[in-house]
Amino acid sequence: MFPDSGSGYGYEECKAIASWLLERVPKRPLVGIVCGSGLGGLADGLKDQVTFSYSDIPNFPQSTVHGHAGKLVFGILKGKPCVCMQGRFHLYEGYPVQKITQPMRIFKLLGVETVILTNAAGGLNQDFKVGDVMIIKDHINMPGFAGINPLTGPNDDRFGVRFPCMSDAYDRELQHMAHEVASELGYTDFVREGVYCVLGGPSFETIAECRMLHRLGADAVGMSTVHEVIVARHCGMRVFALSLITNKAVMDYDSQEKANHEEVLQTGKERSKQLEKLVCTLITRMEHDNNYAH
Repeated sequence: MFPDSGSGYGYEECKAIASWLLERVPKRPLVGIVCGSGLGGLADGLKDQVTFSYSDIPNFPQSTVHGHAGKLVFGILKGKPCVCMQGRFHLYEGYPVQKITQPMRIFKLLGVETVILTNAAGGLNQDFKVGDVMIIKDHINMPGFAGINPLTGPNDDRFGVRFPCMSDAYDRELQHMAHEVASELGYTDFVREGVYCVLGGPSFETIAECRMLHRLGADAVGMSTVHEVIVARHCGMRVFALSLITNKAVMDYDSQEKANHEEVLQTGKERSKQLEKLVCTLITRMEHDNNYAH
């Protein structure tokens, strides 16, 4: 018996949730998608949908954020079986970091091989504009500097190794493919790449914090994604992640600009169709990728 068993997010607990779901869906998903603020429309493109409210799934966390639907949607996207989270969980909701990332372990036990994550983020890079889409090439786990890491505690080898590598966290082949897709779709004027930094939230960053993060090498800042990526990689799944730049981080003390959640949702709405097309086309390409089935 593992010490974390009984915590609600150990191997046996995740296995029980995965088994409960697999009894109710026709196919094991190969791709897992996590939709960020205002980006839940990705799930609407799935055919033959089977939908569960988080509240109906035994022992599953609940989403408390406006703009997050709180649904797990199974279905077929471009011929590939997928599972899509409409709404995710965050540190600022008061959950332990292990609970926030529990869905990644459930994804693994469902059969998912590739995870695609999206989020809304503030742009630190001064060349970025509101509405830009940033392909994440690396991250800075700021809470991790203070010991907040989803792999803290006893390691269960059935999920992955004790000390997983993170220098290859974001799959380079998928990044390359995404740039090719963006070029073909005519999206190159708003598709960027860069480093995403996660903070705890829920308050937006101060001007001094934005300046510091920018100097540390962060191009965008947000309150999600990184912890999910760490657990997905620990479980051996491939990861591709995108940030939608929904606001420019305030770096100037003379600025009258203020970050707000409504602006985040509005930008998500405006750019979401193109972001969905980018992700859908990428998933189609993954079908023809010989290295896909590891």
